[in-house]
Amino acid sequence: MDNLFVGLETQPSDGPVECLGQIFTDDNARREYFLGVLREKLKDLEFRKIEGFPLGTDEDILAMSDPPYYTACPNPFVIDFLRQCGTPYDPALAYNREPFAVDVSEGKTDPIYKAHSYHTKVPHLAIVPSILHYTKPGDMVLDGFCGSGMTGVAAQWCGCAPDEYRRTIEANFVKQGLEMPEWGARHALLNDLSPAATFIAANYNLPFDATEFAKAAKQILAEVELEIGWMYETKHTDGKSVGRIEYTVWSEVFTCPDCAGEIVFLDAALDEKTQRVQETFPCPNCGSSLMKKSLERKYETFFDRALDKTLNAPKRKPVIIVYTINGRRNEKKPDKEDIMLLEKIANLSYPNEVPTIEIPPMHMTHERARMDRQGITHIHHFFQPRAAHALGALWRKARSFSDIRIRHMLLFFVEQSIWGFSILNRYRLRAYSHVNQYLTGVYYVPSQIAEPSPRYNLEGKLHRLSGAFSKNVFHSQNSLVNTDAAAQLTLPDNCIDYIFTDPPFGENIYYADLNFLVESWHRVVTNAEPEAIIDKFKKKGLSEYQKLMQSCFQVYYKVLKPGRWMTVVFHNSRNAVWNAIQEAMQAAGFVVADVRTLDKQQGSYRQLTSTAVKQDLVISAYKPNGGLEGRFKLVAGTEEGVWDFVRTHLKQLPVFVAKDGRAEVIAERQKYMLFDRMVAFHVQRGVMVPLSGVSEFHAGLEQRFSERDGMYFLPEQVAEYDKKRMTVKELMQLELFVSDEASAIQWLKEQMIRKPQTFQELHPQFLKEIGGWQKHETPLELSELLHQNLLFYDGEGEVPSQIHSYLSSNFKEMRNLSKDDACLRAKAKDRWYAPDPNKASDLEKLRERSLLKEFAGYKIYSQRRLRVFRLEAVRIGFKKAWQERDYDTIISVAQKIPENILHEDPNLLMFYDQALTRKGEKT
Repeated sequence: MDNLFVGLETQPSDGPVECLGQIFTDDNARREYFLGVLREKLKDLEFRKIEGFPLGTDEDILAMSDPPYYTACPNPFVIDFLRQCGTPYDPALAYNREPFAVDVSEGKTDPIYKAHSYHTKVPHLAIVPSILHYTKPGDMVLDGFCGSGMTGVAAQWCGCAPDEYRRTIEANFVKQGLEMPEWGARHALLNDLSPAATFIAANYNLPFDATEFAKAAKQILAEVELEIGWMYETKHTDGKSVGRIEYTVWSEVFTCPDCAGEIVFLDAALDEKTQRVQETFPCPNCGSSLMKKSLERKYETFFDRALDKTLNAPKRKPVIIVYTINGRRNEKKPDKEDIMLLEKIANLSYPNEVPTIEIPPMHMTHERARMDRQGITHIHHFFQPRAAHALGALWRKARSFSDIRIRHMLLFFVEQSIWGFSILNRYRLRAYSHVNQYLTGVYYVPSQIAEPSPRYNLEGKLHRLSGAFSKNVFHSQNSLVNTDAAAQLTLPDNCIDYIFTDPPFGENIYYADLNFLVESWHRVVTNAEPEAIIDKFKKKGLSEYQKLMQSCFQVYYKVLKPGRWMTVVFHNSRNAVWNAIQEAMQAAGFVVADVRTLDKQQGSYRQLTSTAVKQDLVISAYKPNGGLEGRFKLVAGTEEGVWDFVRTHLKQLPVFVAKDGRAEVIAERQKYMLFDRMVAFHVQRGVMVPLSGVSEFHAGLEQRFSERDGMYFLPEQVAEYDKKRMTVKELMQLELFVSDEASAIQWLKEQMIRKPQTFQELHPQFLKEIGGWQKHETPLELSELLHQNLLFYDGEGEVPSQIHSYLSSNFKEMRNLSKDDACLRAKAKDRWYAPDPNKASDLEKLRERSLLKEFAGYKIYSQRRLRVFRLEAVRIGFKKAWQERDYDTIISVAQKIPENILHEDPNLLMFYDQALTRKGEKT
């Protein structure tokens, strides 16, 4: 590895060029050489056996590729790229960063972001600040689920961002007390399983001549106009002038349940005055009052020329034609000539460029949308005959362009119209434009379809694309794009400086299914076997998804340099999926240091303070440096190992976070979170936790670390926190939602720390808080929770310090009184208070003994599922069983808990997952 990395010099593209250590006379010679190498590689049968290798012929893969910087298959030049552009890991090199928690703009209106759509995208402007924070110019950034390649754009944007943007970012960094960012491009290694995704990513990140592209695109549109422009002509209502069609509206045809008469839906349901589709409308044949849901779809037979057979499909009729004459827009109903024109086009031979392959079984077309009911069994069924001819002509002319970069950009340009030309494109009555009005993330055929002309579909897009890319100064040597499964990446250990990733989350988006439509045109499609997704159709549930994601995170962990960071963007509203991701990350070895929600409208982050996932999350996790891991192996299972982890973890956490003039309570610095992270670190490494319980851990925190505002700091961090804390007036408390016993206990202790109270004072507040108590959790009375977790002062003896401190601080008459003063004792009588951490262990032992008795009942419970139970009893029981290496008990009780409950509790899921792993190792 010592000689793996050497420097790279950028050469001008109009003369000799250097590429991966070799000199070529020009870019054409470079491309010819690497295409030849890739062509030979594709003949290697072992190479094609790589799991997830795209489905396509050698020639089609070569046509999509631009090696070495992009291949539509596993890229054989990855190691060469790392050798040229990366830097070796140096343990002696100082590196220290806090989790990034600065508000950023989403940037969804930026022209670059809008240059090409994809199912999910994190705007590059939202990624740039993170890259600037965690890296320096020339560092290597990895995104194993790159999608449209925004991470690569962000990495390069660090070197070409305009001055105004730089000043804004620098001001935000100064405001948050962060080091001033170093501007300059970073290198990006981009990977995705989907050839459609990597093709978009490559065209976003590889340089091209924007002027030549615009010229070629205009030429294509003009040639298509000459070739098939007659298909988009219509007579004006004056019967003489010829107009150019912008789009034609098609309506689905139904039959009336009363008279069986034919109903053209839009004609019957559209209110001409309000321009709204009415919920109820009269049958044009018999006058019956109808609703859409009461209608039956009408089918018709047609001869499929591509398949050479007769098929059935829902009947559709053109109802509106929107066209222009001398720049003025007009609208009319189709006349006989328009209908004859459409019939003439339908009788033409089908364009060879339009894919006619059968749609394989998949969730999105067979389970969720039932495309067969829409007459769609093959890809060409998505397109009306005229749209098929238009798209076929555009695709043919784009693919025939000689210059490979311009050719790929032309396809990048044309492929965006594939969904818009299809029958998925909705006609929306009050929409400003009828381009690309399909529903995202699903195959949905609407009742009203807008069929656009090529110019209407693409002319505006061309103008925006040319402007978006005209000012970019990107270099091909900065990025490499790879088409492979993230879990299969074969990269050297410790070669990546930072990871930013937006992986698929559960069943939110079925990427392989949705990409099939576009990939069919390229004739290279995703091999979805290793796709990390929840998909019942492919028999992938939450457990399978978690295992797949864990494999991906294990690769991330292997290649990331020790002590470096990974940012994960999470889009899912299910707690179970969130817990699966956390478990997968921790099982791979990562330590989570910060979790924030991203407010897309405000571009601001908020700490995650509840298990309820309602917004996108931004997760910051680090790979422990070799020092910690090395030391831990020597002291694992001892108290020294516990506190070494805590010290190291505290170093990785932000010291002070201010927001709107207020200081945040940093959740990761609270004792509960520190305890959970410590336990997870031990369990994921198969080590027993040496401390007897939470109280012992909390007491150790008090003895070893400085506490401020409920947070714990290293000695060298306290001074910085105190100094910055003085600059704000208010502390922004974390919101805590009571949903079970654990959160109720935490809420009670927080109340008592602030104000020791009587039962009568506390009870009304408690009743308000427990409105969200989970149904499966055994309901507990306040009195029971108080007796098991807090202490009670009955008025006898000295007033406890916790109560004395509160009373003397809040009541003038109580100040300077001794702890045994009668007045003070009377005021303190009947109050509950939180025990001192050093004296809480006895109370905790009593509570744990009670919970373990309850757990013992769960062990012998004979029914299939526990319906109502105490999660705290299961947590304590699992912890004890883990300490005793009794993995069978963990597994057997876990299987009695409803699966959704198990997956929604991160602690239970962790113990269960690790018990399965250890049990498997033993057997």
